[in-house]
Amino acid sequence: MTAVSPWSDLLQITLLSLAISGAATAISLLIGLPIGTWLALTYFRSRRFILSVVNTGMALPPVVVGLFVALVLWRSGILGGLGLMYTPGAMVIAEVIIATPVVIGLTVAGLGQLDPRLESQLLGLGASRRQMIWWMWREARLPLLAAVMAAFGSVISEVGAAMMVGGNIAGQTRVLTTAIVLETGRGEFGAAIALAFVLLTLAFIVNGVLTWAQQRGPKR
Repeated sequence: MTAVSPWSDLLQITLLSLAISGAATAISLLIGLPIGTWLALTYFRSRRFILSVVNTGMALPPVVVGLFVALVLWRSGILGGLGLMYTPGAMVIAEVIIATPVVIGLTVAGLGQLDPRLESQLLGLGASRRQMIWWMWREARLPLLAAVMAAFGSVISEVGAAMMVGGNIAGQTRVLTTAIVLETGRGEFGAAIALAFVLLTLAFIVNGVLTWAQQRGPKR
């Protein structure tokens, strides 16, 4: 593996980190928001069991996720024929698995904080179920944006699964976290600290934008 060069490699690594984490966060929202809404608004016998599984998934070790994805995507795995192992696509898959339970759990918690009469009131005023869900999302926008921030934070800082399914290949799958591990292993602590500063700055900017969006609504 080649060392990280100052500027061109740093830009490529940073953009790849943002692209993979952003894609994983977006996909986890597309999956997790509807499932979390369904769990929050629907009551059935096995609901508690499913919520327990979701809550367990929120604390799922990334290396376990990396192992599972690697077994599936390896040449002898179920999806080995797709050739995704050691590609950014494999990293996105692993990070989606990590982030989706976070989105589901926080969506359930956020919608659960709303007035339980709101759903029946909206339906009683003639709203369709789709319109009712949209208004409930608007009312719970602060915790839902918190879910986005938590999901992004869980994947932008992830290293175990990224190493296992991405391989930390220079110019292809090397992201900020895996580059930090590489430089630390080389004893290049200055480069590792610089990369860590870039990672923290990137996380701060993204979460700062999301926090601004979260707080810009009317004060109550």
